[in-house]
Amino acid sequence: MEYMSQEGYDKLVAELHELEYVEYPKVKEALVEAREKGDLSENFEYHAAKREQAKLISRIRFKQRVLEFARVIDTNRLNSDSVGLLTTVAMTNLNSERKMTYTIVSPHESNLLENKLSIKSPIAQALLGKKVGDTVEVEVPAGIQRFRIDEIRL
Repeated sequence: MEYMSQEGYDKLVAELHELEYVEYPKVKEALVEAREKGDLSENFEYHAAKREQAKLISRIRFKQRVLEFARVIDTNRLNSDSVGLLTTVAMTNLNSERKMTYTIVSPHESNLLENKLSIKSPIAQALLGKKVGDTVEVEVPAGIQRFRIDEIRL
């Protein structure tokens, strides 16, 4: 089961709709056009269109599976006493004294450019259940990082 925000769920539904009703018809049309060009055994366009169709079908099935097992979290039932899914955490990297803020989200919603950190990432795993003022140590590819939790909000 995948827990996620309503925003993340709606985004996945929109992506699936785009794949099924916009991208897939384009690929089918390209396949029909390539098939009309003759001998399929030496038809590069046909083989490329078949590969593209297979990749697209795979992406569609993956998103369908994610949505099938997705559960939207009611943010009104969450509390900001400790770090958890859909909480926003302001913290200080004690190694560099750099302040940062991340929202803990499902892996399907993670996006570092939007400061959305996957709950399955090492940093989020170390933060889960911690409270304001707690210090955590996390082993990341750059070495061991220490973080102090400054604020938790929804």
